[in-house]
Amino acid sequence: MITHSSRATHNSTLQFASALSRSADTEAAARDVADTVRRQIGENSVDLAFAFFSAHHVPHATVISAMLQETLQPEVCVGCSGEGVIGGSEELETAPAITLWVAHLPQVHVTPLRLSFSDVRDQIQITGWPESTAAESTFILVADPFTTPMRDVLSVMADRYPQAKAIGGLAGGGHDVGANRLLLNHEVFDGGLVGVRLDGPVSVRTVISQGCRPIGDRFVVTKAERNLVYELGGKPALQRLQDIFESLGSAHRRDAHLALHLGIVIDEHRNHFERGDFLVRNLIGADQQAGAIAIGDVVEEGQTVQFQLRDGISASEDLQVLLAKDRTMHRTPPLSALLFSCCGRGQGLFGYPHHDSGAIHERFGDIPVAGFFAQGEIGPVGGRNFLHGYTASVALFADPDS
Repeated sequence: MITHSSRATHNSTLQFASALSRSADTEAAARDVADTVRRQIGENSVDLAFAFFSAHHVPHATVISAMLQETLQPEVCVGCSGEGVIGGSEELETAPAITLWVAHLPQVHVTPLRLSFSDVRDQIQITGWPESTAAESTFILVADPFTTPMRDVLSVMADRYPQAKAIGGLAGGGHDVGANRLLLNHEVFDGGLVGVRLDGPVSVRTVISQGCRPIGDRFVVTKAERNLVYELGGKPALQRLQDIFESLGSAHRRDAHLALHLGIVIDEHRNHFERGDFLVRNLIGADQQAGAIAIGDVVEEGQTVQFQLRDGISASEDLQVLLAKDRTMHRTPPLSALLFSCCGRGQGLFGYPHHDSGAIHERFGDIPVAGFFAQGEIGPVGGRNFLHGYTASVALFADPDS
């Protein structure tokens, strides 16, 4: 049973389609979404396909893979299980679902990727990937959180592909090693990483909404050691935090107890900092005696930081502002989107369903959209690729501006 389908209609040679099925019968659901997008895209080749499915379908992931290969014969097919499934303007956080997204990408080079890594002297080695890539290359990646050291992978990628951008998410639905599933063409995996590299005449623009708003003043880190910040602007970091907390109203103080974070400026050469310029990281503890705070990343002396507050209102505003900014910055409108939304967002954060997918449709119309609720989200901030939390990472597909 198909509950949502959409096709991009425009003058571009790029073509996109998506479909969503709520059926709990894996074979029927896979057949329905595959047949639907095949009708939508017509006789055009399927150059790239993404399939995302709920934990209900994990035991039969091989059925999904086989059905997509038989019906669509895609050049590259990537997919994974998720905490929830996103298709069109719908977000299904607990119900059985499969969503399928396909693209016809003439003259675009589509390269499948599989991560094979080993710990060698505490370093990650990536094998089987290209030695170099064009500066405008885009990597779309999905990975198992239990078996993939994603931050280390992104660090290796930064050395090998310094100009490329990466976007994607960590698979979900399972709660232990081997419980998630990844798809790559004819194969099904229970760990590691799969993905695709895109090169050529398609623009993949990224919107990384970390869902926070800055509060208080910005400070320069004047004393720090790894993830411990001892001084901000020459004063104990914990004192700075307490001063900001006391300046908040009573309602915001309640939110701050649960959702206060630190934003780290990525590009210190800028004169003005706004949304998208901060890498947001969790506050994970404090040392009363030392006056220090601990955050979920390494901080260096000389970096500029600002405390951030996350709540439903701030997260909604942040996504809306960033989507609007994309539209004003580019001549070509988005034709389709892939959405990797944190499992900590959704109805639990916003109080109602379908927020992130709804925002994309509100801004760009009924374009094909697919994605899943992830255990971590991948996306660039300040020209560098990071693993995020509580984030909506959006890949917008469009014709190149030039």
